[in-house]
Amino acid sequence: MAHHQAAACSASHVQGLERKVTFSSPGFLFGFMPIVFLLYFVLPARTRNAFLMLASFAFYFVDAGLVSVVLLGSVVVNAIIGNALYRMPADGRARALLAVGVVANLVPLIYYKYWNFMQRATLDAAAVLQMPASWTLSDIVLPAGISFFTFQGISYIVDIYRRDAPPAPTLIDFGMYHTLFPQLIAGPIVRYSELVSRIQHRPVRLEDVHAGLLRFCLGLAKKIVVADNVGVVADRMFGLPADQLGTTAAWIGILAYTLQILFDFSGYSDMAIGMGRMLGFKFPENFNQPYRSHSITEFWRRWHMTLSRWFRDYLYIPLGGNRVGPGRTYLNLLIVFVLCGLWHGAAYTFLLWGLFHGVLLVIERLALNRFGWTPRGFSGWLTTLLLVMIGWVLFRAPSTGVAGHYLMAMAGVTAAETPAAAWSVLTPDKLLFLVIGSVAVLVPENWRLAAWQRAGDSIAAPVLSLGALVLFAYSAMLIAANGFNPFIYFRF
Repeated sequence: MAHHQAAACSASHVQGLERKVTFSSPGFLFGFMPIVFLLYFVLPARTRNAFLMLASFAFYFVDAGLVSVVLLGSVVVNAIIGNALYRMPADGRARALLAVGVVANLVPLIYYKYWNFMQRATLDAAAVLQMPASWTLSDIVLPAGISFFTFQGISYIVDIYRRDAPPAPTLIDFGMYHTLFPQLIAGPIVRYSELVSRIQHRPVRLEDVHAGLLRFCLGLAKKIVVADNVGVVADRMFGLPADQLGTTAAWIGILAYTLQILFDFSGYSDMAIGMGRMLGFKFPENFNQPYRSHSITEFWRRWHMTLSRWFRDYLYIPLGGNRVGPGRTYLNLLIVFVLCGLWHGAAYTFLLWGLFHGVLLVIERLALNRFGWTPRGFSGWLTTLLLVMIGWVLFRAPSTGVAGHYLMAMAGVTAAETPAAAWSVLTPDKLLFLVIGSVAVLVPENWRLAAWQRAGDSIAAPVLSLGALVLFAYSAMLIAANGFNPFIYFRF
């Protein structure tokens, strides 16, 4: 009975939100965004925070509906606890209140994102142990971006407790920061201490609006032109039955997904950073050519950098970091990356993905401590890239079984090659975008900077503006022709 129930519940009962107003949707590009920015620029400065907060709640409410109460509760609870912590001395009472605040942030996340997963895990364990267990999982609507605004709320009250930042002057000021629509759904994870100087005073400058628009158009093109096109290839290959998935198809599929997830998420980050700059904020960077890394350690300094820093400052270091001896350091790394995997999704595949990266980091740290060796050069880069791609199989696969079959196909332990399955989806345009994406992620940053400097500002500025306009127009044409897909990280 337990086995039957576990099998029946293997699909997630946590329902994601169908995004209607995503950054790449016509409603956002030609409705919400121009209206909001136009009103923002013409409103008096003293009213802009209230307007941004209301606009951000409206942005969220369109998709979330009544589930928006979770975000509203996060605003109110964190504002109250932050103010209380600031008035307290850093004693036992403050630590107790901080603990209450952290738990208050985590409870909604655990319920909405992990409650059914924990029940499914219990059913699976009961099936393995041949113990009776039977219950029906609830249909829980997962609030979009809950992982992001939960971590942002925790960082806010912790920073106040540590005296790294004062609390927001008013509830409206904090509400504006906590719900700011450019980074609300999928980051970057922006700490209050990084924006504190711009919360109440941020002049609108033409150069910021121009630079922000350029960054936004670049991010939109990365998503629509590259990520969505190579994503078609990845979806096709990962959707093949195990008996039709050959080695060639498997490697083409994981190459496509490796490019898709970078251009999708970094494209979103570019759009968020660009809109933030147009509003007068400076959001932290989230990516720095991660596929040029020479080790897994370096990869995590370049990939989703705001999340890596969050785990470092609010979990790894409080656990003792690398100050508690080698054994505890390795354990701390494993704990952090298991939780990092689960942060991305309530599934065994994400747990294994986090554990995989945690083990690799432990191996690298052990090699450095024991033998003074660290990966470097071409072999380090190639090995790192291959390991990251293997990890992406766990991240992308819908189940551990599919991931296992896919990894076997990549290793050549598979059915006979089926060239038609591999090449049927590789139309000339898809192949072109695979090549463009592969070249773009490997071009050294200093080459780009050198080209910029040689061009000169007087020439580069109008060329960039024209290029951004062309990219926007082409992206809009593709959206009109093909529709739009939600960003991958909107699920988290």
